[in-house]
Amino acid sequence: MSAVQKSITSAHPNIAALNSPEPFMGSQSSIQKRIAAGKALRKKVSHAEQGRYMPPKNRISPIEVLERQAKSRNPSLIPIRYERMLQSPFAFYRGGAAIMACDLANQPTTNITVQLCGDMHVSNFGLFGTAEHRLVFGINDFDETLPGSWEWDMKRLVASAVIACESLGGTEALGKKLVHHISSEYQRRMAQYAQMPYLNLAQQFIGEKDIRKHFSKSHQKTLDAYLKETKGQGNIQVLTKLTTLVGKNRKIIDKPPLIEHLAKSLHGVAFKTLASQAVTSYSRSLLADRQVLFGRYSLKDFARKIVGVGSVGTTCMVLYYEGNGDNDPLFLQYKEAQNSVLTPYLGESVYANMGHRVVAGQRLLQGAPDIFLGFGAVKNDAGDEQDFYIRQLRDMKGGIAVGSGGVSLENFPDYAKLFGWALALGHARSGDAAMISGYCGQSKELDKALYSFAKAYAKQNKADFEMFCGAVRSGELKVAKRRVLK
Repeated sequence: MSAVQKSITSAHPNIAALNSPEPFMGSQSSIQKRIAAGKALRKKVSHAEQGRYMPPKNRISPIEVLERQAKSRNPSLIPIRYERMLQSPFAFYRGGAAIMACDLANQPTTNITVQLCGDMHVSNFGLFGTAEHRLVFGINDFDETLPGSWEWDMKRLVASAVIACESLGGTEALGKKLVHHISSEYQRRMAQYAQMPYLNLAQQFIGEKDIRKHFSKSHQKTLDAYLKETKGQGNIQVLTKLTTLVGKNRKIIDKPPLIEHLAKSLHGVAFKTLASQAVTSYSRSLLADRQVLFGRYSLKDFARKIVGVGSVGTTCMVLYYEGNGDNDPLFLQYKEAQNSVLTPYLGESVYANMGHRVVAGQRLLQGAPDIFLGFGAVKNDAGDEQDFYIRQLRDMKGGIAVGSGGVSLENFPDYAKLFGWALALGHARSGDAAMISGYCGQSKELDKALYSFAKAYAKQNKADFEMFCGAVRSGELKVAKRRVLK
């Protein structure tokens, strides 16, 4: 354990336990014994305790947390990240995973280990295509994934639901309903998965029919439009949106600063060299059949592409390939992978390469990831290494935005059940469903506790957002476009 981790462990008494997780009991104990063991944990950490938010003693300023993160990122892009975080308390929350990680380390924990998403919020779900091009619903962001206790994901998710609800102008009653839907569906599905043979569990997905059953009749048209749009998100569609003919060749369209070709180097490596190194390293991580498939495509162009909120400042690129003619395009997304924001509290990943960490976590949580999902590393002249992972850009992928035609106050409860279901499935794939189910039970006591936590943390997030806005007003933090702050 590093000096930093030792200091954090002394400040947060739960950390020592998290670094020595409860073993998975599946191979040594019956289902009923594991359920009973989970239920017994309520004596150590009651449901009521899960509802209390306790800020860490000598809590680190959220501004300091963000500035620490910025040190490992491209300084010219940080103002864009801060501008995006200024949009609302929910946008700030999306970009503040590192802030909440510090706070979660101080909360009670059952210490039942799963593969955590690490940045679990309501905009980190969506539709994606399996290897067989079957459309399914699940978690879709894994940059911060790391093993840890299941509550970390659940608490971040329910808090995000309340914060997003408030940002949309929703009532307190609706926020409470959203948390209830998430929690009760998580409990119900976890009880189901606890009894399921492991092979059957591995084959479980949330398909189109399942999604429809969770949506009320009045929202079916909106759902149909979303499903149709996602099915149309293929490489041909990306080709027409992102590229144009330049002479006889197709090139990615520049839209600076969000999409642009860069002639300059990165960490001492020219972008052209970086792309070449990345492709060579990445291809070695693919299965043999995928290597053959990937080897049939030729790289035609690449450009930097700024994505998301929390990722802004790390290196992200889109790579354009052609296969069997110009009607056979392939678009891949390169994303730099740094240490998870959970690392200071839960320990180092077992994977030396952070791209490997992300890919392994995605495979555990999703169960049917992109066929081109892989990882690698590039080095500059000084020998410094940048880890990364690669996936397809938009092959039947559909994210969920809060507002703007996505999650609305009307359909939020429908989505909330899907969120709880998808999180339960990911946690059951990677942890002990019987123990989690035994602890959670089926009563509304846990629902009430999680709402208490979510409401308290929404208040903390609002205070942090106001501090953030104040730092922008004072000039302490620079943004890409100065907004008028009330």
